[in-house]
Amino acid sequence: MEKFFAAVRNMFNVPDLRRRIFFTLGLLAIYRLGAHITTPGIDKVRLEQVWNEVGNTLLGVLDLFSGRNFRTISVFALGVTPYITASIILQLMTVVSPQLKKLQEEGEMGRQKINQWTRYLTVGLCMVQTSFVAVWLQKNGVGAPTWSFLLTCVLTLTTGTIFVMWLGEQITERGIGNGISLLIFAGIVIGLPRGVMQVFERVSGGDTLQTIGVIALVIALIAIIAFIVFVEAARRKVAVSYAKRHVGRQLVGGQQTTMPLKINMGGVIPVIFASSVLSMPQSLFAAFPPQNQGSTWGKVFNFFQLFHAGDPYYELIFMSLIIFFTFFYVSIVFNVEEVADNLRKHGGFMPGIRPGRATAEYLRNILTRLTTVGAIYLAVIAFVPQFMLSGFKVARLPFIGTWLDAFVSSTPGFGWIPTGMGYQFYFGGTSLLILVGVAMDTVAQIEAQLVMRNYEGFLGTGSRLRGRRA
Repeated sequence: MEKFFAAVRNMFNVPDLRRRIFFTLGLLAIYRLGAHITTPGIDKVRLEQVWNEVGNTLLGVLDLFSGRNFRTISVFALGVTPYITASIILQLMTVVSPQLKKLQEEGEMGRQKINQWTRYLTVGLCMVQTSFVAVWLQKNGVGAPTWSFLLTCVLTLTTGTIFVMWLGEQITERGIGNGISLLIFAGIVIGLPRGVMQVFERVSGGDTLQTIGVIALVIALIAIIAFIVFVEAARRKVAVSYAKRHVGRQLVGGQQTTMPLKINMGGVIPVIFASSVLSMPQSLFAAFPPQNQGSTWGKVFNFFQLFHAGDPYYELIFMSLIIFFTFFYVSIVFNVEEVADNLRKHGGFMPGIRPGRATAEYLRNILTRLTTVGAIYLAVIAFVPQFMLSGFKVARLPFIGTWLDAFVSSTPGFGWIPTGMGYQFYFGGTSLLILVGVAMDTVAQIEAQLVMRNYEGFLGTGSRLRGRRA
Protein backbone atom coordinates (compact mmCIF):
# COMPACT_ATOMS: atom_id res chain seq x y z
CA MET A 1 0.00 0.00 0.00
CA GLU A 2 2.90 2.35 0.79
CA LYS A 3 4.32 1.76 -2.70
CA PHE A 4 0.93 2.53 -4.22
CA PHE A 5 0.69 5.92 -2.49
CA ALA A 6 4.30 6.63 -3.44
CA ALA A 7 3.42 5.95 -7.08
CA VAL A 8 0.41 8.30 -6.80
CA ARG A 9 2.69 11.04 -5.44
CA ASN A 10 5.13 10.43 -8.26
CA MET A 11 2.32 10.91 -10.79
CA PHE A 12 1.94 14.51 -9.71
CA ASN A 13 5.69 15.10 -9.36
CA VAL A 14 6.16 14.72 -13.12
CA PRO A 15 5.03 18.00 -14.78
CA ASP A 16 4.08 16.43 -18.13
CA LEU A 17 2.17 13.56 -16.51
CA ARG A 18 0.44 15.94 -14.10
CA ARG A 19 -0.63 18.16 -17.00
CA ARG A 20 -2.02 15.17 -18.89
CA ILE A 21 -4.00 13.94 -15.87
CA PHE A 22 -5.56 17.35 -15.17
CA PHE A 23 -6.31 17.81 -18.88
CA THR A 24 -8.12 14.45 -18.94
CA LEU A 25 -10.10 15.24 -15.79
CA GLY A 26 -11.06 18.66 -17.18
CA LEU A 27 -12.47 17.23 -20.42
CA LEU A 28 -14.34 14.52 -18.52
CA ALA A 29 -15.89 17.26 -16.38
CA ILE A 30 -17.00 19.08 -19.54
CA TYR A 31 -18.54 15.84 -20.81
CA ARG A 32 -20.51 15.39 -17.60
CA LEU A 33 -21.59 19.05 -17.68
CA GLY A 34 -23.11 18.55 -21.13
CA ALA A 35 -25.17 15.66 -19.76
CA HIS A 36 -27.29 18.21 -17.85
CA ILE A 37 -28.13 20.33 -20.92
CA THR A 38 -31.40 19.05 -22.38
CA THR A 39 -32.23 19.27 -26.08
CA PRO A 40 -34.66 22.18 -26.75
CA GLY A 41 -38.37 21.34 -27.00
CA ILE A 42 -38.38 18.20 -24.82
CA ASP A 43 -41.35 17.46 -22.53
CA LYS A 44 -39.51 16.01 -19.53
CA VAL A 45 -42.61 14.63 -17.79
CA ARG A 46 -43.77 12.77 -20.89
CA LEU A 47 -40.20 11.56 -21.55
CA GLU A 48 -40.04 9.94 -18.10
CA GLN A 49 -43.32 8.13 -18.77
CA VAL A 50 -42.12 6.86 -22.14
CA TRP A 51 -38.79 5.74 -20.75
CA ASN A 52 -40.47 3.51 -18.17
CA GLU A 53 -42.01 1.62 -21.12
CA VAL A 54 -38.94 1.29 -23.35
CA GLY A 55 -36.11 0.90 -20.82
CA ASN A 56 -35.58 -2.78 -21.75
CA THR A 57 -35.37 -2.21 -25.50
CA LEU A 58 -32.43 -1.33 -27.72
CA LEU A 59 -32.75 2.20 -26.33
CA GLY A 60 -31.62 0.87 -22.95
CA VAL A 61 -28.38 -0.42 -24.49
CA LEU A 62 -27.89 2.95 -26.17
CA ASP A 63 -28.49 4.70 -22.86
CA LEU A 64 -25.79 2.59 -21.18
CA PHE A 65 -23.07 3.62 -23.64
CA SER A 66 -24.20 7.25 -23.71
CA GLY A 67 -23.61 7.59 -19.95
CA ARG A 68 -27.34 7.81 -19.15
CA ASN A 69 -27.62 10.83 -21.46
CA PHE A 70 -30.22 9.25 -23.72
CA ARG A 71 -32.63 8.87 -20.81
CA THR A 72 -32.84 12.69 -20.58
CA ILE A 73 -32.23 13.42 -24.32
CA SER A 74 -29.35 15.72 -23.44
CA VAL A 75 -27.16 17.30 -26.13
CA PHE A 76 -24.85 14.28 -25.71
CA ALA A 77 -27.75 11.79 -25.96
CA LEU A 78 -26.03 9.50 -28.50
CA GLY A 79 -22.66 9.70 -26.74
CA VAL A 80 -19.89 7.83 -28.55
CA THR A 81 -22.16 5.13 -29.99
CA PRO A 82 -22.07 6.43 -33.61
CA TYR A 83 -18.27 6.68 -33.46
CA ILE A 84 -17.94 3.12 -32.11
CA THR A 85 -20.33 1.85 -34.78
CA ALA A 86 -18.37 3.62 -37.54
CA SER A 87 -15.08 2.23 -36.23
CA ILE A 88 -16.45 -1.32 -36.16
CA ILE A 89 -17.90 -0.97 -39.67
CA LEU A 90 -14.58 0.20 -41.12
CA GLN A 91 -12.73 -2.53 -39.24
CA LEU A 92 -15.03 -5.16 -40.71
CA MET A 93 -14.76 -3.56 -44.16
CA THR A 94 -11.00 -4.09 -44.21
CA VAL A 95 -11.73 -7.81 -44.63
CA VAL A 96 -13.84 -7.38 -47.79
CA SER A 97 -12.27 -4.23 -49.27
CA PRO A 98 -8.75 -4.63 -50.75
CA GLN A 99 -8.37 -0.84 -50.86
CA LEU A 100 -9.02 -0.46 -47.13
CA LYS A 101 -6.78 -3.45 -46.42
CA LYS A 102 -3.93 -1.88 -48.37
CA LEU A 103 -4.52 1.46 -46.66
CA GLN A 104 -4.39 -0.21 -43.25
CA GLU A 105 -0.95 -1.64 -44.05
CA GLU A 106 0.53 1.77 -44.95
CA GLY A 107 1.40 2.64 -41.37
CA GLU A 108 0.74 6.00 -39.77
CA MET A 109 -0.48 7.73 -42.96
CA GLY A 110 -2.95 4.94 -43.61
CA ARG A 111 -4.19 5.04 -40.03
CA GLN A 112 -4.80 8.78 -40.25
CA LYS A 113 -6.74 8.34 -43.47
CA ILE A 114 -8.92 5.61 -41.94
CA ASN A 115 -9.52 7.83 -38.89
CA GLN A 116 -10.65 10.62 -41.20
CA TRP A 117 -13.09 8.29 -42.96
CA THR A 118 -14.31 7.13 -39.55
CA ARG A 119 -15.18 10.72 -38.65
CA TYR A 120 -17.09 11.23 -41.89
CA LEU A 121 -18.99 7.98 -41.40
CA THR A 122 -19.74 8.98 -37.80
CA VAL A 123 -21.39 12.20 -38.95
CA GLY A 124 -23.46 10.33 -41.54
CA LEU A 125 -24.58 7.67 -39.08
CA CYS A 126 -25.33 10.30 -36.46
CA MET A 127 -27.62 12.27 -38.80
CA VAL A 128 -29.54 9.10 -39.66
CA GLN A 129 -29.85 8.01 -36.02
CA THR A 130 -30.87 11.44 -34.76
CA SER A 131 -33.55 11.64 -37.45
CA PHE A 132 -35.08 8.40 -36.15
CA VAL A 133 -34.77 9.65 -32.56
CA ALA A 134 -36.52 12.92 -33.42
CA VAL A 135 -39.38 11.11 -35.18
CA TRP A 136 -39.66 8.68 -32.26
CA LEU A 137 -39.88 11.60 -29.82
CA GLN A 138 -42.61 13.22 -31.91
CA LYS A 139 -44.68 10.01 -32.17
CA ASN A 140 -44.55 9.52 -28.39
CA GLY A 141 -45.55 13.09 -27.62
CA VAL A 142 -42.18 14.06 -26.15
CA GLY A 143 -41.50 16.66 -28.85
CA ALA A 144 -43.75 18.96 -30.86
CA PRO A 145 -44.92 17.50 -34.22
CA THR A 146 -43.33 20.30 -36.23
CA TRP A 147 -40.48 20.57 -38.72
CA SER A 148 -38.73 23.11 -36.50
CA PHE A 149 -38.44 20.59 -33.64
CA LEU A 150 -37.27 17.90 -36.05
CA LEU A 151 -34.49 20.06 -37.50
CA THR A 152 -33.50 21.45 -34.09
CA CYS A 153 -33.29 17.98 -32.55
CA VAL A 154 -31.23 16.54 -35.43
CA LEU A 155 -28.85 19.53 -35.46
CA THR A 156 -28.42 19.57 -31.67
CA LEU A 157 -27.80 15.86 -31.22
CA THR A 158 -25.48 15.62 -34.24
CA THR A 159 -23.43 18.58 -33.02
CA GLY A 160 -23.27 17.10 -29.53
CA THR A 161 -22.01 13.75 -30.86
CA ILE A 162 -19.33 15.45 -32.97
CA PHE A 163 -18.22 17.41 -29.91
CA VAL A 164 -18.04 14.20 -27.82
CA MET A 165 -15.97 12.57 -30.58
CA TRP A 166 -13.61 15.57 -30.50
CA LEU A 167 -13.33 15.33 -26.70
CA GLY A 168 -12.36 11.66 -26.98
CA GLU A 169 -9.70 12.36 -29.60
CA GLN A 170 -8.24 15.20 -27.52
CA ILE A 171 -8.00 12.95 -24.45
CA THR A 172 -6.27 10.24 -26.49
CA GLU A 173 -3.79 12.71 -27.99
CA ARG A 174 -3.08 15.07 -25.09
CA GLY A 175 -4.34 13.22 -22.02
CA ILE A 176 -4.02 9.78 -20.43
CA GLY A 177 -5.71 6.66 -21.75
CA ASN A 178 -8.07 6.03 -24.64
CA GLY A 179 -10.47 8.97 -24.83
CA ILE A 180 -13.52 7.15 -26.19
CA SER A 181 -13.19 4.38 -23.60
CA LEU A 182 -12.76 6.90 -20.78
CA LEU A 183 -15.94 8.73 -21.82
CA ILE A 184 -17.89 5.47 -21.60
CA PHE A 185 -16.15 4.74 -18.30
CA ALA A 186 -17.21 8.13 -16.90
CA GLY A 187 -20.82 7.58 -18.01
CA ILE A 188 -21.03 4.26 -16.19
CA VAL A 189 -19.20 5.32 -13.03
CA ILE A 190 -21.51 8.31 -12.56
CA GLY A 191 -24.28 5.92 -11.49
CA LEU A 192 -22.15 4.31 -8.77
CA PRO A 193 -23.03 6.79 -5.94
CA ARG A 194 -26.75 6.22 -6.56
CA GLY A 195 -26.20 2.47 -6.36
CA VAL A 196 -24.22 2.79 -3.13
CA MET A 197 -27.03 4.85 -1.61
CA GLN A 198 -29.52 2.11 -2.48
CA VAL A 199 -27.31 -0.44 -0.75
CA PHE A 200 -27.04 1.70 2.40
CA GLU A 201 -30.81 2.20 2.45
CA ARG A 202 -31.32 -1.56 2.37
CA VAL A 203 -28.80 -2.16 5.17
CA SER A 204 -30.11 0.68 7.35
CA GLY A 205 -33.55 -0.96 7.38
CA GLY A 206 -32.28 -3.47 9.93
CA ASP A 207 -33.42 -6.55 8.01
CA THR A 208 -30.96 -9.41 8.59
CA LEU A 209 -31.68 -11.07 5.23
CA GLN A 210 -31.16 -7.77 3.42
CA THR A 211 -27.81 -7.29 5.17
CA ILE A 212 -26.71 -10.82 4.27
CA GLY A 213 -27.80 -10.20 0.66
CA VAL A 214 -25.76 -7.00 0.47
CA ILE A 215 -22.68 -8.76 1.87
CA ALA A 216 -23.09 -11.57 -0.66
CA LEU A 217 -23.50 -9.01 -3.45
CA VAL A 218 -20.30 -7.18 -2.47
CA ILE A 219 -18.33 -10.44 -2.20
CA ALA A 220 -19.61 -11.59 -5.61
CA LEU A 221 -18.76 -8.23 -7.15
CA ILE A 222 -15.18 -8.33 -5.81
CA ALA A 223 -14.76 -11.93 -7.00
CA ILE A 224 -16.04 -11.08 -10.49
CA ILE A 225 -13.73 -8.05 -10.77
CA ALA A 226 -10.74 -10.14 -9.66
CA PHE A 227 -11.66 -12.81 -12.20
CA ILE A 228 -11.93 -10.20 -14.99
CA VAL A 229 -8.51 -8.75 -14.09
CA PHE A 230 -6.97 -12.22 -14.07
CA VAL A 231 -8.37 -13.21 -17.48
CA GLU A 232 -7.79 -9.84 -19.17
CA ALA A 233 -4.14 -9.87 -18.12
CA ALA A 234 -3.59 -13.52 -19.08
CA ARG A 235 -1.50 -14.29 -22.17
CA ARG A 236 -0.68 -17.47 -24.09
CA LYS A 237 2.95 -17.04 -25.13
CA VAL A 238 3.82 -18.76 -28.40
CA ALA A 239 7.58 -19.25 -28.92
CA VAL A 240 8.99 -17.59 -32.06
CA SER A 241 12.56 -17.81 -33.35
CA TYR A 242 14.24 -15.66 -36.00
CA ALA A 243 16.93 -17.17 -38.19
CA LYS A 244 20.26 -15.43 -38.70
CA ARG A 245 20.61 -13.62 -42.02
CA HIS A 246 23.04 -11.21 -43.66
CA VAL A 247 21.96 -7.58 -44.14
CA GLY A 248 24.85 -6.01 -46.04
CA ARG A 249 27.94 -6.98 -44.10
CA GLN A 250 26.14 -7.47 -40.83
CA LEU A 251 24.71 -10.70 -39.46
CA VAL A 252 21.35 -10.03 -37.79
CA GLY A 253 18.66 -12.22 -36.29
CA GLY A 254 19.06 -15.40 -34.33
CA GLN A 255 16.92 -14.16 -31.46
CA GLN A 256 14.27 -15.95 -29.43
CA THR A 257 11.02 -14.20 -28.57
CA THR A 258 7.36 -14.94 -27.91
CA MET A 259 4.04 -13.98 -29.48
CA PRO A 260 1.59 -13.15 -26.63
CA LEU A 261 -2.00 -14.09 -27.47
CA LYS A 262 -4.82 -12.84 -25.27
CA ILE A 263 -7.48 -15.19 -23.96
CA ASN A 264 -10.17 -12.58 -24.58
CA MET A 265 -9.28 -11.07 -27.95
CA GLY A 266 -12.84 -9.92 -28.60
CA GLY A 267 -12.95 -7.58 -25.62
CA VAL A 268 -16.44 -6.32 -24.88
CA ILE A 269 -17.50 -6.14 -28.55
CA PRO A 270 -19.26 -9.59 -28.63
CA VAL A 271 -21.34 -8.67 -25.57
CA ILE A 272 -22.33 -5.36 -27.18
CA PHE A 273 -23.35 -7.10 -30.39
CA ALA A 274 -25.39 -9.73 -28.51
CA SER A 275 -27.13 -7.12 -26.35
CA SER A 276 -28.02 -5.05 -29.41
CA VAL A 277 -29.43 -8.04 -31.32
CA LEU A 278 -31.56 -9.18 -28.37
CA SER A 279 -32.90 -5.67 -27.83
CA MET A 280 -34.21 -5.44 -31.40
CA PRO A 281 -37.41 -7.53 -30.84
CA GLN A 282 -38.52 -5.25 -27.98
CA SER A 283 -37.79 -2.19 -30.11
CA LEU A 284 -39.72 -3.68 -33.04
CA PHE A 285 -42.78 -4.51 -30.92
CA ALA A 286 -42.70 -1.09 -29.29
CA ALA A 287 -42.86 0.49 -32.74
CA PHE A 288 -45.46 -1.93 -34.19
CA PRO A 289 -47.80 -3.24 -31.46
CA PRO A 290 -50.38 -5.85 -32.58
CA GLN A 291 -53.97 -4.80 -33.18
CA ASN A 292 -55.35 -8.29 -32.49
CA GLN A 293 -53.90 -10.27 -29.60
CA GLY A 294 -55.22 -13.53 -31.07
CA SER A 295 -53.32 -13.15 -34.34
CA THR A 296 -49.93 -14.71 -35.06
CA TRP A 297 -48.26 -11.35 -34.56
CA GLY A 298 -50.14 -10.97 -31.26
CA LYS A 299 -49.00 -14.40 -30.02
CA VAL A 300 -45.39 -13.59 -30.91
CA PHE A 301 -45.82 -10.24 -29.16
CA ASN A 302 -47.10 -11.93 -25.99
CA PHE A 303 -44.14 -14.32 -25.99
CA PHE A 304 -41.62 -11.52 -26.31
CA GLN A 305 -43.33 -9.51 -23.58
CA LEU A 306 -41.53 -11.86 -21.15
CA PHE A 307 -38.38 -12.01 -23.26
CA HIS A 308 -35.97 -9.96 -21.17
CA ALA A 309 -33.17 -10.36 -18.65
CA GLY A 310 -33.94 -13.24 -16.31
CA ASP A 311 -36.01 -15.21 -18.82
CA PRO A 312 -34.41 -18.65 -19.52
CA TYR A 313 -34.96 -18.35 -23.28
CA TYR A 314 -33.42 -14.87 -23.25
CA GLU A 315 -30.37 -15.98 -21.27
CA LEU A 316 -29.81 -19.05 -23.47
CA ILE A 317 -29.94 -17.04 -26.69
CA PHE A 318 -27.90 -14.24 -25.09
CA MET A 319 -25.01 -16.53 -24.14
CA SER A 320 -25.19 -18.36 -27.49
CA LEU A 321 -24.93 -15.04 -29.35
CA ILE A 322 -21.96 -13.99 -27.21
CA ILE A 323 -20.13 -17.20 -28.11
CA PHE A 324 -21.00 -16.81 -31.81
CA PHE A 325 -19.93 -13.16 -32.03
CA THR A 326 -16.70 -13.92 -30.14
CA PHE A 327 -15.61 -16.44 -32.77
CA PHE A 328 -16.83 -14.16 -35.57
CA TYR A 329 -15.03 -11.06 -34.32
CA VAL A 330 -11.77 -12.83 -33.44
CA SER A 331 -11.65 -14.44 -36.89
CA ILE A 332 -11.75 -10.93 -38.37
CA VAL A 333 -9.27 -9.12 -36.13
CA PHE A 334 -6.67 -11.93 -36.10
CA ASN A 335 -5.88 -13.41 -39.52
CA VAL A 336 -3.69 -16.47 -38.93
CA GLU A 337 -2.67 -16.72 -42.61
CA GLU A 338 -1.49 -13.13 -42.60
CA VAL A 339 0.44 -13.57 -39.33
CA ALA A 340 2.12 -16.73 -40.63
CA ASP A 341 3.03 -15.03 -43.90
CA ASN A 342 4.54 -12.03 -42.09
CA LEU A 343 6.61 -14.35 -39.91
CA ARG A 344 7.92 -16.16 -42.96
CA LYS A 345 8.82 -12.90 -44.73
CA HIS A 346 10.84 -11.68 -41.74
CA GLY A 347 12.65 -14.98 -41.22
CA GLY A 348 10.59 -16.02 -38.21
CA PHE A 349 9.37 -19.51 -37.40
CA MET A 350 7.96 -21.49 -34.51
CA PRO A 351 10.25 -24.24 -33.23
CA GLY A 352 9.17 -27.60 -34.63
CA ILE A 353 6.63 -26.04 -37.05
CA ARG A 354 7.29 -25.50 -40.74
CA PRO A 355 6.82 -21.92 -41.97
CA GLY A 356 3.76 -21.05 -44.06
CA ARG A 357 0.64 -23.21 -44.05
CA ALA A 358 1.75 -25.43 -41.15
CA THR A 359 2.36 -22.34 -38.99
CA ALA A 360 -1.07 -20.95 -39.90
CA GLU A 361 -2.72 -24.24 -38.95
CA TYR A 362 -0.78 -24.35 -35.67
CA LEU A 363 -1.87 -20.80 -34.81
CA ARG A 364 -5.45 -21.59 -35.81
CA ASN A 365 -5.58 -24.52 -33.37
CA ILE A 366 -4.22 -22.38 -30.54
CA LEU A 367 -6.58 -19.53 -31.41
CA THR A 368 -9.59 -21.86 -31.47
CA ARG A 369 -8.86 -23.12 -27.97
CA LEU A 370 -8.22 -19.61 -26.63
CA THR A 371 -11.37 -18.24 -28.27
CA THR A 372 -13.44 -21.08 -26.80
CA VAL A 373 -12.21 -20.22 -23.30
CA GLY A 374 -12.66 -16.49 -23.98
CA ALA A 375 -16.21 -16.95 -25.28
CA ILE A 376 -17.25 -19.00 -22.24
CA TYR A 377 -15.60 -16.38 -20.00
CA LEU A 378 -17.58 -13.56 -21.63
CA ALA A 379 -20.83 -15.53 -21.40
CA VAL A 380 -20.30 -16.21 -17.69
CA ILE A 381 -19.31 -12.62 -16.91
CA ALA A 382 -22.37 -11.31 -18.75
CA PHE A 383 -24.75 -13.79 -17.11
CA VAL A 384 -23.74 -13.88 -13.42
CA PRO A 385 -24.30 -10.16 -12.51
CA GLN A 386 -27.49 -10.15 -14.58
CA PHE A 387 -28.66 -13.27 -12.72
CA MET A 388 -28.03 -11.64 -9.34
CA LEU A 389 -29.88 -8.43 -10.24
CA SER A 390 -32.74 -9.72 -12.43
CA GLY A 391 -33.01 -13.29 -11.17
CA PHE A 392 -33.84 -16.35 -13.25
CA LYS A 393 -37.49 -17.05 -14.08
CA VAL A 394 -37.39 -20.79 -13.43
CA ALA A 395 -41.14 -21.05 -13.98
CA ARG A 396 -40.57 -20.48 -17.70
CA LEU A 397 -38.47 -23.64 -17.99
CA PRO A 398 -40.24 -26.45 -19.87
CA PHE A 399 -41.42 -29.58 -17.99
CA ILE A 400 -39.81 -28.83 -14.59
CA GLY A 401 -40.50 -25.09 -14.43
CA THR A 402 -43.58 -25.20 -12.18
CA TRP A 403 -42.06 -27.68 -9.73
CA LEU A 404 -38.70 -25.85 -9.61
CA ASP A 405 -40.38 -22.48 -9.06
CA ALA A 406 -42.37 -23.85 -6.14
CA PHE A 407 -39.22 -25.41 -4.67
CA VAL A 408 -37.01 -22.29 -4.78
CA SER A 409 -39.86 -20.05 -3.60
CA SER A 410 -40.49 -22.20 -0.51
CA THR A 411 -36.84 -22.85 0.35
CA PRO A 412 -35.27 -20.27 2.72
CA GLY A 413 -32.34 -18.45 1.14
CA PHE A 414 -33.40 -19.21 -2.45
CA GLY A 415 -36.50 -17.06 -2.72
CA TRP A 416 -34.59 -14.29 -4.50
CA ILE A 417 -33.72 -16.50 -7.51
CA PRO A 418 -36.91 -15.88 -9.56
CA THR A 419 -36.97 -12.14 -8.86
CA GLY A 420 -33.33 -11.16 -8.29
CA MET A 421 -32.02 -9.02 -5.46
CA GLY A 422 -34.15 -6.05 -6.44
CA TYR A 423 -31.45 -3.42 -6.94
CA GLN A 424 -32.13 -0.92 -9.70
CA PHE A 425 -28.58 0.24 -10.43
CA TYR A 426 -26.74 -1.49 -13.26
CA PHE A 427 -23.39 -3.20 -12.87
CA GLY A 428 -23.94 -5.94 -15.44
CA GLY A 429 -21.25 -7.88 -17.23
CA THR A 430 -20.90 -5.32 -20.03
CA SER A 431 -20.35 -2.50 -17.55
CA LEU A 432 -17.87 -4.48 -15.47
CA LEU A 433 -15.85 -5.47 -18.53
CA ILE A 434 -15.67 -1.85 -19.65
CA LEU A 435 -14.86 -0.48 -16.20
CA VAL A 436 -12.14 -3.00 -15.38
CA GLY A 437 -10.65 -3.00 -18.88
CA VAL A 438 -10.46 0.79 -19.15
CA ALA A 439 -9.03 1.06 -15.63
CA MET A 440 -6.33 -1.50 -16.47
CA ASP A 441 -5.42 0.29 -19.71
CA THR A 442 -5.22 3.70 -18.04
CA VAL A 443 -3.16 2.50 -15.06
CA ALA A 444 -0.83 0.62 -17.43
CA GLN A 445 -0.22 3.83 -19.42
CA ILE A 446 0.44 5.84 -16.27
CA GLU A 447 2.83 3.18 -14.99
CA ALA A 448 4.65 3.16 -18.34
CA GLN A 449 5.10 6.93 -18.03
CA LEU A 450 6.47 6.56 -14.50
CA VAL A 451 8.89 3.75 -15.40
CA MET A 452 10.11 5.72 -18.41
CA ARG A 453 11.07 8.55 -16.04
CA ASN A 454 12.88 6.20 -13.61
CA TYR A 455 10.03 6.06 -11.10
CA GLU A 456 8.66 2.87 -9.62
CA GLY A 457 5.25 1.73 -10.86
CA PHE A 458 2.21 0.86 -8.79
CA LEU A 459 3.47 -2.67 -8.07
CA GLY A 460 7.04 -1.77 -7.17
CA THR A 461 10.42 -2.44 -8.78
CA GLY A 462 10.48 -5.20 -11.38
CA SER A 463 6.70 -5.40 -11.73
CA ARG A 464 4.63 -4.20 -14.65
CA LEU A 465 0.86 -3.99 -14.82
CA ARG A 466 -0.31 -4.96 -18.30
CA GLY A 467 -3.39 -3.45 -19.86
CA ARG A 468 -5.64 -5.16 -22.38
CA ARG A 469 -3.53 -3.83 -25.26
CA ALA A 470 -0.18 -4.98 -23.88
